[in-house]
Amino acid sequence: MATLYGLKNCDTCRKARKWLDRFGVGHGFVDYRDEPRTPEEFVAWKDALGGWDAMINKSSTTWRQLPEHRKAPGSDAEWKLLLREYPQLVRRPVVVTGDGVVTQGFSDNGFKKRFGVG
Repeated sequence: MATLYGLKNCDTCRKARKWLDRFGVGHGFVDYRDEPRTPEEFVAWKDALGGWDAMINKSSTTWRQLPEHRKAPGSDAEWKLLLREYPQLVRRPVVVTGDGVVTQGFSDNGFKKRFGVG
């Protein structure tokens, strides 16, 4: 069983969910605007994904509209505050499987490898 974390109106999240449905991969979906994630979850994701910079979508409109001083958090605490305020900054979807493995993003080939399909 996999859990996808993202936003329900995100095209990439919708594509990922359709892919999982098509290949019969059991999954749940959590919109992290409707069900905010804990700061500890963000830190765990960051650790699994290679750091805050790897986890954040810096090409997003939200990121570009942030004041410059908010774009350089100096600590985990500052990152957690930023993501609590702007969860949409997280690159989507975040995929967590029952074995605790965390990955991010969606591509057909990436999901085929991730879920052993095809």
